[in-house]
Amino acid sequence: MSEEAGARRVPAAPGRGELRERASRFFAFAMLAPSREAAEDSLSLLRREHHDATHVAYAWRIGGGVGASTRSSDAGEPAGTAGRPIAAAIEASGLTDVCVAVVRHFGGTKLGKGGLARAYREAARLALDAAGSRTVYETVILEIRCPFEKTGWLRRLLDPPAIALRAERFIPDPVVELEVRRARLPALRAALEEGRIDFRLLP
Repeated sequence: MSEEAGARRVPAAPGRGELRERASRFFAFAMLAPSREAAEDSLSLLRREHHDATHVAYAWRIGGGVGASTRSSDAGEPAGTAGRPIAAAIEASGLTDVCVAVVRHFGGTKLGKGGLARAYREAARLALDAAGSRTVYETVILEIRCPFEKTGWLRRLLDPPAIALRAERFIPDPVVELEVRRARLPALRAALEEGRIDFRLLP
């Protein structure tokens, strides 16, 4: 978990992993999925590319905290042997906004429930490790109307990338848009209120 509120770790890049277990081949793919629609689109593409696969099991985690959206599917494997182990690998990685799919090509030898679960989790872990991670921050946009004489004072509040200038225009007085990490918003609002500066959150 990140120490800063509104921060979360997501895949830095697409990741792939491959595992062989008793002639069965497991190909795992870890993909950035900022929305359920993005996850479903990625899964549809994988199913088309691997239409000859025995199973395409998956799990995803989207969003952070208690509001995170999660889903998993065994894709025809025995219950609890594919989707749940993939989800466990995602949980262990600490990543969110991620979809992991594992494509299995059956090699003719049954692995048993325990063997299946271990193979799916390990393949998912390999893909997640290959994807790496980066930290993204939940931000909001503030529109600020500032008198000319206070523009210097306002610029001293900037602290990129946590508080960054997004746009500036004059109509006729200065109107500034700041992109602000949510964790920094309370302190910035307090400073603007103390300076008697008009501002509003943009939708």
